[in-house]
Amino acid sequence: MKTALAAVALLTAALTANAQSSFFPQESETAAAEAAAARDYLAAKDRWHNELAAFARADQERFPAPGGVVFVGSSTVRMWSRLQQDFARVPGGVVNRGFGGSTLADCALFARDLVVRYKPRQVMVYAGDNDLAEGRTPLQVLDSFARFANAVRAELPDTRISFISVKPSPSREQLMPQIRETNHVVAAYLNLLPNSEFIDIYTPMLGADGRPRPELFRGDRLHMTDEGYRLWQSVIAPHLPAPPATPTAGLP
Repeated sequence: MKTALAAVALLTAALTANAQSSFFPQESETAAAEAAAARDYLAAKDRWHNELAAFARADQERFPAPGGVVFVGSSTVRMWSRLQQDFARVPGGVVNRGFGGSTLADCALFARDLVVRYKPRQVMVYAGDNDLAEGRTPLQVLDSFARFANAVRAELPDTRISFISVKPSPSREQLMPQIRETNHVVAAYLNLLPNSEFIDIYTPMLGADGRPRPELFRGDRLHMTDEGYRLWQSVIAPHLPAPPATPTAGLP
């Protein structure tokens, strides 16, 4: 009961912040909290220096055109080697900004660096399981996602925000109660956030026994096989912008 009440309180606070179009850090935060947020950002930039430098080099070679779809998140996104081929028909193309080992808290800190600067029509975010593995609670994960969403919406109010549910990995099967709760509270938040959606990949990754399907995972029992990514492609594709209709031959 206390968890449910806390979730409602956090949802209300997050939606209030979003309605005010405030940017992370919130204007209502104290100077001390703003300073702490700045320290967190600088520490994260130092921790992810190599990955951010690689993204900067890629942007120098070919900066993504605005209006596409950005995928951001942890190693599940980073290791999706066929992401562009799997969604080759998406108007504007797709951009992979996954960085392995990252958390949803990291994604919130880097929302401007890895999403806003590309001006996408849609952002797909996958993260959260590393947060839980590091000991954060489902409500802390929700708070990070709300911060991420606020940061994106502050500068890109029309960009669609899609959250890919936390997946059930065999190596983290002991965390499945927390994973289910995280998915539940984030889905509840998204039900109240305009132009957003929750994409459930958790359910189709379970077998008839209710456990993670082993064929979807590599030997480390955490990262996915090609079959796992084919499943993700089939689930996610209907949520992406459709290509322009091809005119029928012989019709005006």
